[in-house]
Amino acid sequence: MASHRRPKQPSRTRVTVLTTAAAAAVALSSQAANAAPSEKPSKDEVKAKVDKLYTEAEQATEKYNGAKEKQEKLQKEISTIQDNVARGQEELNELRDGLGSMASAQYRSGGIDPSLQLFLSADPDDYLDKASTLDQLSGQQVEALKKIQDKQRDLAQQRSEATEKLKDLASTRTELGKKKKEVQGKLSSAQKLLNTLTAKEKAALAAEEQRATRSSEREVLTGGSGKPASGRAAAAFAAAQSKIGTPYVYGATGPSSFDCSGLTSWAYAQAGVGIPRTSEAQTGAGTRISSMSDLQVGDLVFFFNDLHHVGLYAGNGQVLHAPRTGTVVRYESMNTIGGPFMFGVRV
Repeated sequence: MASHRRPKQPSRTRVTVLTTAAAAAVALSSQAANAAPSEKPSKDEVKAKVDKLYTEAEQATEKYNGAKEKQEKLQKEISTIQDNVARGQEELNELRDGLGSMASAQYRSGGIDPSLQLFLSADPDDYLDKASTLDQLSGQQVEALKKIQDKQRDLAQQRSEATEKLKDLASTRTELGKKKKEVQGKLSSAQKLLNTLTAKEKAALAAEEQRATRSSEREVLTGGSGKPASGRAAAAFAAAQSKIGTPYVYGATGPSSFDCSGLTSWAYAQAGVGIPRTSEAQTGAGTRISSMSDLQVGDLVFFFNDLHHVGLYAGNGQVLHAPRTGTVVRYESMNTIGGPFMFGVRV
C-alpha cells in the first residue's frame, strides 16, 4: 500500500548552506575566469625565462662539445693502436716463420732441438725464463725467441690499452647522448615558451634585438675597432667578421653555422692558429687579461662563472660572438651578454 506521508522537506538551514556554497563556487569560477588572462606571462617574463633556458642549453652544449671532442680523439687513438697491433702481428708472424725455417733446417740436418720443438707448440715465455733451456739454444735461436717475446709483450700491452680506450669511448658516447638530450630539452622548452607569445610580441622582441645589434655596430665603428692584439688576432677577428649573420647551431664549428666556441676556434684556425674546441679549454690558449681596459681586438673574452660562453673582443666594450639558438653571429655589448665578464685571453 502506497504511503500517504508527505516527503520530508529540506530544512531552512540546509537550503541556506547549499545556496551559499553554490554561490561561492560560482564566484570562485568567475574569479578564475577573470584571472586567467592575467596569468599569462608578459613578453618580458617570457624573454627572461627563455634567456635562462638558452643559458642552460649553452652550458650543456659546451659539455656536449667536450664529450664529442673526447670521442673523436679516442676514436683516432684506438684506430692508431689497432693499426699498430695489426702491423705488430704481421711482424710476429714473420718472426715465427723465421723460427720455423730454422727448425726445418735443423730437421733436415738431423732433427729439431728439443727446446725449439717445444717452443713451436707453446709460448716462448715459458722457455726464456728457464736458464737450462737457454743453455740448450744457439745464440741465433735465443735472439729470435727474445724478439718474439718482446713483440708478444708489446702486442699484449697495446691490446690492453685499446680495450681500456674502447671502454672509455663507450662511456663517452653515453655522456654525449645525455648532453644532446639535455640541450634539445632546453631548446624545446624555450620554443614552447616563445610559442605562447603573440605575433606582435615576437615582432617587438625581434625589434629590440635588432636595435641592440645596430647600437653595438655603431659602437664598434665609432671606436675605430681598437688596436688588434697581434697580426694573427687581427686575422682571426677579420675571419669572424666575415661570418656576421651566420646562424647559431649548437655543436657547429662552421663554416655555415657556429656555436660560441665553434666560431672562435674556427676564426683562429683561419689565422693559422689552433686553439681548443670548447670555451673552458680555450681559457688556456694564451695569456690571461684580467682587466677589460687592457683588452685588444681579437682577444678571446669569457663570460659566466663557469666560463661556458666565449667571443672575440671587438673594441669599445663590444664582443663579436655567436650568442645562442635563434640568433646569428653578431656584435653585442659586453654588458648585455647575460653573465659577467670574467677575463680575456690573448692568443
